[in-house]
Amino acid sequence: MNETLSLYPHIEPYNHGFIEVDEHKIYYEECGNPNGKPAVFLHGGPGGGGSTSVRKFFNPKSYRIIIFDQRGCGRSEPHGCLTNNTTWDLVDDIEKLRVKLNVDKWLVFGGSWGSTLSLAYAQTYPDSVSELVLRGIFMLRKKELDWFYQYGASKIFPEAWEKFLEPIPEDERNSLMNAYHKIFLGDDENKRLKAAIAWSTWEGSTSSMSYKPEMVSSFSNPKFALAFALIENHYFMNLGFLENEDQLIKSSSIDKIRHIPAKIIQGRYDMICPVETAWELSKNWQEAELIIAPSSGHSAFEKEITHHLISATNEFSEHV
Repeated sequence: MNETLSLYPHIEPYNHGFIEVDEHKIYYEECGNPNGKPAVFLHGGPGGGGSTSVRKFFNPKSYRIIIFDQRGCGRSEPHGCLTNNTTWDLVDDIEKLRVKLNVDKWLVFGGSWGSTLSLAYAQTYPDSVSELVLRGIFMLRKKELDWFYQYGASKIFPEAWEKFLEPIPEDERNSLMNAYHKIFLGDDENKRLKAAIAWSTWEGSTSSMSYKPEMVSSFSNPKFALAFALIENHYFMNLGFLENEDQLIKSSSIDKIRHIPAKIIQGRYDMICPVETAWELSKNWQEAELIIAPSSGHSAFEKEITHHLISATNEFSEHV
């Protein structure tokens, strides 16, 4: 990198509101240039919610930046609601938001679970997408979920893993996602909250190459953790509500979006979404540009990852 690009300055929304679908009120906001190139940011999790920091990946002079909190999390209501909360509900929410805001086509930007949702949306509504910027590719396949929630990442972060195991009795640890699911569906509110914090803290502890106490602290916030853990576990137990685990990555699905300019940014040492998945996606989607950040983990806010994401949005800002 000749010049390392950094986040744009903080900005405030010029518009915000809710769309009401089923029993959900879905929060959205618009920032930047009202007449700029439309871009929608799809946050991770599922259940992570948007943040003020993600506005900074886009040049506010060039982009009309649209951020929304997916069902049940962030500023959307009701908090932690799992009813009518599936991948395909979220895909339709994105399209409803596009229509409401009178957007013809928009750049779709998503990382981690946001990359999954971006692909699901683009493959469902390809005519609504001008470009794709994807980070930390995640397909909810069994081998990916097992790596992070059963065996794999546990060997890299044993001290954090020990805390993840604490809420689960030893005789139930052969299937940790199921054991957590049992707690989350139970009536013991205190036990649910402790388990949710353990689940969420595990992800916060493994997101960056170097340990970041402020990230762990934000993930262990009780309100955030409860929605994050319950919604993630709900989606993962249902394998993303996909027809099969290769639905989004197979060539016949990629055929629907080959014409869309796309960049895939992936940390070499991403412990949450290992690089293998991004590599497999790129083998089926050779029209997309795969950029592997050689010294980065999972977080979008690691210096290399941030540089490549902003380089992508800067380049695509010039597309008419």
